[in-house]
Amino acid sequence: MENQIKINDNGPLQVSGDFQIFDAEGKEYPKKAKVYLCRCGLSNKKPFCDGSHKKGGFESSPRTSE
Repeated sequence: MENQIKINDNGPLQVSGDFQIFDAEGKEYPKKAKVYLCRCGLSNKKPFCDGSHKKGGFESSPRTSE
């Protein structure tokens, strides 16, 4: 599977493929084929999304300039 990061409108980053995520101390999070990373800052499971953006009113829908 190709590595991919998708920016979901008003929601998290969807990361899929063969990748690793490490915390600030270099400890690796359990490996998964797909994760959702928080963009709103409201999640209680950071760096992962817990859906808090829905209740928090987070809005962000970036688009490429092309």
